[in-house]
Parts: sequence; structure tokens; C-alpha cells
Amino acid sequence: VHLVESGGGLVQPGGSLRLSCAASGFTFSSYTMRWYRQAPGKERELVARISSGGGSTDYADSVKGRFTISRDNAKNTVYLQMDSLTPEDTAVYSCNVFRSREYWGQGTQVTVSS
Repeated sequence: VHLVESGGGLVQPGGSLRLSCAASGFTFSSYTMRWYRQAPGKERELVARISSGGGSTDYADSVKGRFTISRDNAKNTVYLQMDSLTPEDTAVYSCNVFRSREYWGQGTQVTVSS
């Protein structure tokens, strides 16, 4: 199992970013995918989850209405569209799959600052 995140960076408050997570080594279309984030000094937080077929999604209250998780099973990729970003969204964002055990990507840094 291999997960590779991309798309992070520095953005001003109110801005947007789109994160991608390219997956390989397993049957991507059969598994729920998750995005987590961890800010310095804070515990890891589940941000969003999407079912294997993409028909069901869940979000943390802190991002609901601002973030959108989606997936393209033909490309083995899950996305996180992040809008109306605030400094509180600054964190390392990682994608995750549970397949007998947890698998994580290396993470991508998102910094929201003016």
C-alpha cells in the first residue's frame, strides 16, 4: 500500500487549496478513504471520510461547509477541496486507509497565513 499526498502549500486566509492523495498497491475502489490533519501540539484529527463508491461522506464539524472530499476511482485518487481557509486549518494533512491495518501517506503541509 502506497499513499502519496500533494497540493499543500502557503495560502492566505480565505483562500483555497486542493489536496490530492494518489493510492497504489490495493484495490482502491473497495475501500473507504480518510483525510486527517495534525497541527503542532495538537492531536491528530479526522477531517473527512468518503465511502468506497463515493456516495457517502462525513466531515468534522470544524470543516463542514468549507471542505469537500471526493474521489476518482479510475485514477485511484482521493481529493480534499479546502475553501475559506483560516489559520486554524494550518496542519499537516495525511490520507489514510484501513486495510487490515492503518496505512498513511507522508503528509502535506498546509499553512494558512497572511
